[in-house]
Amino acid sequence: MSGQHNQSDPSSDLVSQLLDAALLHVVFDGWSKATFDAAVSDSGVNPVLAQALCPRGAVDLALAYHRRGDQMMLARLSETDLSELRFRDRIAAMIRYRLEVTEDKEAVRRGVTLFALPQHAATGAKALWGTCDAIWAALGDTSDDLNWYSKRTILSGVYSSTLLYWLGDDSPDHQATWEFLDRRIDNVMQFEKVKADMRKNPLLKPLMAGSEWLSSQIKPPAGQDDMPGRQR
Repeated sequence: MSGQHNQSDPSSDLVSQLLDAALLHVVFDGWSKATFDAAVSDSGVNPVLAQALCPRGAVDLALAYHRRGDQMMLARLSETDLSELRFRDRIAAMIRYRLEVTEDKEAVRRGVTLFALPQHAATGAKALWGTCDAIWAALGDTSDDLNWYSKRTILSGVYSSTLLYWLGDDSPDHQATWEFLDRRIDNVMQFEKVKADMRKNPLLKPLMAGSEWLSSQIKPPAGQDDMPGRQR
């Protein structure tokens, strides 16, 4: 979803206007109908058009805010050379970029609350998946088997736990969050090291080979557009 709108797209510009207006009210009313109505009034966007652009009201504005963060993360990456970093440090940098470009921590906090509601949980999970897919795609991931799913699933866990830690972090420059992030990625890398050691073990190697053969038979569905956040 992120990065798909052209900056000159009138509908995208109108959603941005609504979003900018909404951010002034989110801190008080959350991503609610009251916030959406206030955004429509403050932005001057025709109410009928606003409803057509955002059928779910503030929920769609919360998603637009999330996509804006993804786009800003990728824009920052385009201005940065990560080639000299270890791969685990590139992942850490991308997550850090995603959090650092956040314009309003309270808006994110209110978004987490919104997408924790049962009726919006699937939408929130899809947005999170899209962020993690954007990170992997930006880092050059070309996997198309079970690894495509497992990489994004693992990263979703790392990103979401770091996000929650960041929301409660009041340390200078969020230093405690970045240390937490490093620990979480180290845990994942240790898991990968265990798998690599198993491949070298003559007793376990046949088991790993069978597991990896099974993984290779599981492909993403042919209709890639149906996958949440799937980059073509």
